[in-house]
Amino acid sequence: MRIWTDARLHSEAQAIVRSYGELILGGDMALLPGAAAAIVSSLARVDGAFMDMAGPQLWAIARPGIGYDNIDVAAATQRGILVMNTPDAPTESTAEHAVALLLALAKRVTVGQERLRTGFFSIEGGPGMELRGRTIGLIGFGRIGRRVAQICSAGLLMRVLAYDPFTDWSHTGEGVTPVHTLEALLGEADIVSLHTALTPQTRQLIGARELALMRPGAVLINVSRGPVIDEAALLTALRNGHIGGAGLDVYDPEPPDGENPLLFLPNVVVTPHIATYTDAAQLNMGRGAAEQVGRVLHGERPPSLVNPEAWPGRTGS
Repeated sequence: MRIWTDARLHSEAQAIVRSYGELILGGDMALLPGAAAAIVSSLARVDGAFMDMAGPQLWAIARPGIGYDNIDVAAATQRGILVMNTPDAPTESTAEHAVALLLALAKRVTVGQERLRTGFFSIEGGPGMELRGRTIGLIGFGRIGRRVAQICSAGLLMRVLAYDPFTDWSHTGEGVTPVHTLEALLGEADIVSLHTALTPQTRQLIGARELALMRPGAVLINVSRGPVIDEAALLTALRNGHIGGAGLDVYDPEPPDGENPLLFLPNVVVTPHIATYTDAAQLNMGRGAAEQVGRVLHGERPPSLVNPEAWPGRTGS
């Protein structure tokens, strides 16, 4: 069996795939036809045309990571193709990256670095921010949001608010206060951090109205998906000073236009969608995807099935 991938798979994950099939690396679409499974990155457009190009042998699509908004799950289900993700694997790395962006903004790390590298042993603008006692508002309280809450509450001694209409609030963890409306969270938080999936309901969840509701000088962090924010509205709020800064790891679209003004503002810290790019996360995501594909191709139900209604899929027909 042939397994096609455009993802950057850890060597251990590659070895797992090769134990049950031929691994086709590199993402060459010309080599997709005839593949029994595809392990896809967030940059792949996995729609019905992709699936039909692969052909009737395609049984499984695995996404190393949490988000699968680039996969047309309905089209896959219609064709009896099983879709999987690895929701646990990137939790720690993504949560740590969100906090890293926050600290870089609060301590003006990148601004100071740029000044020093251009010959100035000083910094322009106002002082940095101490985070102890500040309020961080988390939009989305799944695995990553909960881990950010732990770090900020226990480690940085911050006050933590969380908004998520789909969460069971009986297990929030110590030091977390549930907020039952988005508007209430936005108006109370010094820092707003996004940890929601991209769905039709969350696309441009943070637009001009929501940014205006945030406290003057508040900071916005996004390690979820770029389209959750209206970038034009964010740019305006940053330029007029209502929003004090932003830390962005994701963009709309990806990769962003090289002339996107958000990439050059001094009060914005940007990274190229690398929140999950750590040794442990890459290993765990790749291994999780590879193992689940192996299960499907051997007729076993995978543990992280995005479309359970498609089970048993083509493998069972």
